[in-house]
Amino acid sequence: MIISSKGLSYTTSETDRLSINRKNPDWIKAEIRMESTRFILSRHAQNLFETINDQSHPVLLNYNAVSDFLPDHPWAFLGQHNDQSIFVIDLSTHKNETIEHQFSSDYFFEDLRKAGPLSHQETAALLAYGRGLMFWHARHQFCGLCGSTTEIREAGHVRKCLNPDCAIEHFPRTDPAVIMLVHNDDKCLLAHNSRLKTGTYSTLAGFVEPGETLEHAVRREVLEEAGIKVGRVSYAGSQPWPFPTALMMGFYAKAESIDISLDDDELLDAQWFSREDLKDFPNQGRNLSNKDSIARSLIDGWINNPDLIL
Repeated sequence: MIISSKGLSYTTSETDRLSINRKNPDWIKAEIRMESTRFILSRHAQNLFETINDQSHPVLLNYNAVSDFLPDHPWAFLGQHNDQSIFVIDLSTHKNETIEHQFSSDYFFEDLRKAGPLSHQETAALLAYGRGLMFWHARHQFCGLCGSTTEIREAGHVRKCLNPDCAIEHFPRTDPAVIMLVHNDDKCLLAHNSRLKTGTYSTLAGFVEPGETLEHAVRREVLEEAGIKVGRVSYAGSQPWPFPTALMMGFYAKAESIDISLDDDELLDAQWFSREDLKDFPNQGRNLSNKDSIARSLIDGWINNPDLIL
């Protein structure tokens, strides 16, 4: 079963990244000053929000509101959405701790996932995109080859080493990770991770190692974390997850054993659950993973398709 990206948070289909234009400084300079252009503000991996009718809404500002910050802070061109150019500016190095109040006393910086559900998926995707890109810049200010200072180029999508004897270009990277719902007939395997809220159960996940296929990564991670052997692995979909730098690739995995062995310090508990168990979670004081995650989409897909061979 393939999960549609239209139902996944932080995925973007309507934004044109216009990557070819990143190399055109005159075009970028003109777009920055366009009346229709909007800027996302990021600070310490948080975005700017305001509260409207008791709900958090992202704030996108025009050029006049942010022009003073552009010369001294990292920024990047994200692309165009509905013919409107979108940029992100990272204000993490700004000394004023209440910088949001320069715009409005109702503005505040908050983590994207804590700010509450966003009514428009595309806006959430843009904020996540900008967040991930600025996170990468903050951690690549020096060349990994020679240690010299790097400088932002190509509208925020390249960092170039300033050492003339090196001059290597560094590009943003994404860490590939697998996330999988392991199932065995009428039950699936969910675990409580030490990073999750008390009572929350989710799918297993882990990063792909060098020289490893995605399928091998699924089988290795499940065996390492829960002691379960996996056979058939079926791709379900993917989701950008810049919290901070991952691309989550989702799978359904058929278990070939059922005895759970927790040798991973991260997992506090793992159990086999039926569809009826999962539907009764609220009465058991348990929760499933957040609805903005591909983990939840994998779980919901399994619950709602009992006759589907995964």
